[in-house]
Formats: sequence, structure tokens, C-alpha cells
Amino acid sequence: MIHIILSFAMNLQVKVSIYNYQLYRHIEAPGWKLSWSWKGDEVIWYIGGAEATEQGDCSRIRAATLPHTCEKKPVIIDLMPGALYNKQVANCCRGGVLTSTTQDSSNYLSAFQMNVGGISIDINKTDELMPANFSIGVPGYTCSDPFQVDPTRFLQPGTRRYIQAFRTWNVSCTYSQFRASPSPTCCVLLSAFYNENIVPCPLCSCGCRDLPGTKCVSQDETPPLLELPHSDLEAPTPMVRCSRHMCPIRVHWHIKRVKITVTNLNFAKNYSDWNLVVQHPNMKSVTQVFSFNYVPLDQYGHINESGVFFGIQSFNDLLLQSGETGNVQTEMLLHKDAGIFTFREGWGFPRKISFNGDECVMPPPDEYPRLPNGGLRFKSRPWMGFFSSLLLVLMI
Repeated sequence: MIHIILSFAMNLQVKVSIYNYQLYRHIEAPGWKLSWSWKGDEVIWYIGGAEATEQGDCSRIRAATLPHTCEKKPVIIDLMPGALYNKQVANCCRGGVLTSTTQDSSNYLSAFQMNVGGISIDINKTDELMPANFSIGVPGYTCSDPFQVDPTRFLQPGTRRYIQAFRTWNVSCTYSQFRASPSPTCCVLLSAFYNENIVPCPLCSCGCRDLPGTKCVSQDETPPLLELPHSDLEAPTPMVRCSRHMCPIRVHWHIKRVKITVTNLNFAKNYSDWNLVVQHPNMKSVTQVFSFNYVPLDQYGHINESGVFFGIQSFNDLLLQSGETGNVQTEMLLHKDAGIFTFREGWGFPRKISFNGDECVMPPPDEYPRLPNGGLRFKSRPWMGFFSSLLLVLMI
């Protein structure tokens, strides 16, 4: 959920704060694009920490200096890192990127300030003062109508003095994977040391190769450089490797040794601050994770069956584009609980896997690798470890 807090001071100085309260879904580049619809003839004279994408038609304004934007529905974007110092405010200038609270609790907030003019209504009539039709500008998010809360107060920069807002509203934006993409973006294939069969990703998990309009890159091809996206303002269209499942992301879970390999096969995108969420009945028994960060998700009190894996800062938190260096790896150890662990009935496989907050397509349970008839009998011992491996192939 994204929370947008708009605080109006008496002289119509507006402070906008955007919080990402999601545990493992972040707002990635090209970042948020906040927009709304004014109810009157409002204009933005000045803005700090962000900027409007369009100035709009300001011909009606009779002044020596024109407003920053006169758009009826302005679109506001964050400034990039390294912006001019006199344009910055606290918690700005991250290119619109918001990290999840699990991965980085210091960069989940973005803020900007603006001076609004052209108000022709009584500022005490709060219903007329507040704009409508908010949008965060990120696929999959839907924003609520503004609702008024107790006025906020915030610390004046460089002082110990608090400023009281005149009015404060909250806008909540929620995410839906179905609204973000008409089809899934990843799938899972399964294998085990006790069965020679590999259960592949379901056919056409994310699309079908032969459908009209479907475009992919064959294994022996490389897309021409001029076909790759060059704009930082829009999310690049995925250029994926051709496959039977046509998913941008493929997750391979193999039971034997714990080895996780994440490979980016997308020619058009780097993944910053990527993460992998795994739901497994034995996640509470994770004893050691190598080369990745791991944080358990205790969402149901004492029940712990989910965890978040993500890269180590400045080491493998950036997953590069397709190529020899476009992968990261880890190993993981899980303890076998006596009397609980078993390889039967697919217990050793994950129940759900998500990459960057989007759920992956799992094979049907009746296709999971099975133990041989009358085959191996596994007895749990406290000192023995449970080993599995994941192979993730990213094609976005």
C-alpha cells in the first residue's frame, strides 16, 4: 500500500509525502508519477524536490514570472540524484524509486513541496480545496479518494521548530498483479534427486510463442542495439528469450543441494533491489544463507513459513542485463525437523514463489516429482540438513 500525505498550510504551501509500506514490493525505475485533477483554476507557482512533466498553457496568467505548471491534471515526478541543491528538499531526489520496508527502511519515503495559487474558493471549505482523481503512475496501482485526517506537524529543516499543517489528507494506493499485467511474469519448474523427470513450467504460463504479436529473441540471436529502449522515462518493453512458457522470469527449484542462481535473460533491463519471496512449510528451519540477505516474514504470529531473499548492497543487489555477468548465486541450508520433514506428497517443494512481489505460476500439484514406488525411506535426524536448490532464469 502506498500512502500519500498532503498537508496544506495557511498560505497554501503543500507538503506531499509518499510512503511505501509494502514488505517486499518496491517502486522501481522509472519511478512514481503522481497526478491529480484540480477542482478549480489552481496553478503550481513553485515546486521543490520534484518537477512537473509539462508546464501547460499559462497564457491566462498575467505576471512577470510564469507558474511552474498550469496543467489541470499535473503529472509530478521525482528529481534525479544529484539535482541542484536549491531544488532539493528532505527525502527527495531518488528518481521516484521507493524501496520496500524489509529491504531498506531508510528509502521507503519520498517527499516534495509546492506553492499553490489561483485558489478562488474559501480555504475553510475543505471538500473544495482538495483535488481528486489521484494516480501514482505505476502499473497495477489504484488510488482511493482523499480522506481527511488530523493535521500533521513536521520539523522545519535546520531547526528544532515544528510547523503545524492547516489540513491533512491521506490517499491510499493498493496494488493488483492482475491490473499490472494481463498475464503472469514468471513461472516455476521442479526437479528432485530421487526422480529423473523434470516438471517444466506449464505451457504458455505467461503467453504463447505462436500467437500474433508475440515477439521473442531466439537462443542464437542478439537484438540489434537500435531496437533496445533508450528512454529513462518509461519502463522498457521486455525482450525475452523464446521458450515454451514465454515467461520473463523462470524459477527452478531442485531438491538436493541448496543453490540459488538468478540469471537475467532480458536484454532491456537491469533489476535493482530485486527480491524473491518463498513460501515453504520448513522456512522456519533456515539455518544459513550464503551471499544473499534473508528476512523471515512472521505474518501469522508463531507461524513462519515465508521469507524474503534479496541481494547484498553493492555486491549483488543489482542484477545486470543478459550476458555473462547477468546472474547472482547463493546457497541455503534448512534443518530437518524430526518427525515433520518428509519428501512425500511434494512436501519438499515450495507452495508459492514470487519475484519482485509478483506471484509465479506453479506446476499442478499432481505433476510434482514423486518418490519411487517402494523406494527410498527417509528418516529425520536432528543433525541432518535439508538441501534444495533453486535455479532462477530471468527473462524480463
